[in-house]
Amino acid sequence: MAKTNVVSPLLLFSLFCAASAGNFFQDIDITWGNGRTKILNGGQLVTLSMDQVSGSGFQSRNEYLFGKIDMQIKLVPGNSAGTVTTFYLSSQGSTHDEIDFEFLGNLSGQPYTLHTNVFSHGQGNREQQFRLWFDPTADFHTYSILWNPQIIIMYVDGTPIRYFKNNAAKGIPYASSQPMRLYSTIWNGEEWATRGGLVKTDWSKAPFVATFRNFNANACVWSSGTSRCPSGITSWYNQGLDAATLQRIQSAQKTYMISNYCTDTTRFPQGFPPECKLT
Repeated sequence: MAKTNVVSPLLLFSLFCAASAGNFFQDIDITWGNGRTKILNGGQLVTLSMDQVSGSGFQSRNEYLFGKIDMQIKLVPGNSAGTVTTFYLSSQGSTHDEIDFEFLGNLSGQPYTLHTNVFSHGQGNREQQFRLWFDPTADFHTYSILWNPQIIIMYVDGTPIRYFKNNAAKGIPYASSQPMRLYSTIWNGEEWATRGGLVKTDWSKAPFVATFRNFNANACVWSSGTSRCPSGITSWYNQGLDAATLQRIQSAQKTYMISNYCTDTTRFPQGFPPECKLT
């Protein structure tokens, strides 16, 4: 269980070296899969595989309270319908915080769907979905989470695609006190992942394999009730939502977004969540 002590991050600041790009043997623990997670190339690559028996996953050894987290991923090629590959941050418990990248598989030749979500104090239902504008199975692409006391911003290859601001002063919970680990998994989501569950997993194509590299955590590491941050104040810690970044997010959403909880009248017939009305 992650610690949930509510402590001001400013009081916890300690100018210390935090985790950075390193070696998967040192940076992660394999959490499940019974041998389906493999660390290769001297710790430079991780593969997650799924077959009809099980998926697999790993987690970071460190917990973080704010940071800029990057991972390069090459997704399952070919007919990956029903598969869900994930890269996310999460604390534990019923009031957990979470920031999600979930990649929903597809039939051959169809674009991957990127499913994103943000939980704060156990409150989720903030899904936004995008069509990726490249083939994420042909090469590695970089997926990033910037999380600081002001804002969460999610990036694909350096392009910001969504944000969630700290509006706790207006009664909207924000992830500001619970340390989170990085998690990556591959699992069978055929009941909902591909066209709402209409397309099932073709197990003759198994095993389904996703590959990870260049995990980088420029982040404040949580240990013994203290958040130890990188030496000096780095740009990500003080970053807010400037006009240029907002314009880039709006452009990406206009072009690539296919689903947005803030416009879903079916799910929210009585009115959208309060953050949808805030910029």
